[in-house]
Amino acid sequence: MSLTSPRRSGLTDQVIAQLRNQITSGEWPVGSRIPTEPALVEQLGVARNTVREAVRALAHNGLLDIRQGSGTYVLATSELAGVMHRRFADASPRHIAEVRSTLESSAARMAAERRTERDLKQLDALLARREEAWATGDAERFVAVDATFHLAVVAASHNDVLSELYADLGDLLRDWLRDDVGGELRPENHMDHARLVEAIRAGDGDAAAAEAARYPFLCLRGRPAADG
Repeated sequence: MSLTSPRRSGLTDQVIAQLRNQITSGEWPVGSRIPTEPALVEQLGVARNTVREAVRALAHNGLLDIRQGSGTYVLATSELAGVMHRRFADASPRHIAEVRSTLESSAARMAAERRTERDLKQLDALLARREEAWATGDAERFVAVDATFHLAVVAASHNDVLSELYADLGDLLRDWLRDDVGGELRPENHMDHARLVEAIRAGDGDAAAAEAARYPFLCLRGRPAADG
């Protein structure tokens, strides 16, 4: 997806819309650094002040993070996700685990009742990719695949509101998982999600809910007790 020179009326709003589209479409993924200000000026064909104003507006809305001396990075995929990221970034890990447990166990129970063959194929594929990512030792790759797996479980609930809510929390949860995993994948931190997939496949809502509910609390291992 390429950027185009906007019309001369409402330039800032048009630039904001184009930059937002780059983010929401995944062209600029969460965590990535966006093009520099001079590069954006050249691509868009607008003044530097217009680009700067648009970037600041998206930073104010929580989509971008301006880091002096480093660049500007994608922080969230929507304004709501940005608000949630700012609001809960410093929340107690135990409280986040409790929210995750509640959402994911409910989603897993519904997934066991409503999953389609296509959902199961998706979960099987992501489960295999998750194990492959772990085997590479690449922590960032594992975090990305693991987050996608959990999103797929929620999507299999076929509850659009729950899926959108979880997706908006996704950026924050990836940050939290990234902190848990650290820069190195350690064997003692590995969690097998095969039982969750099998419970969903079997249509066992109780087992799926129980399995999903416990994962977030396992992530608390090694965190200070004061966080509770």
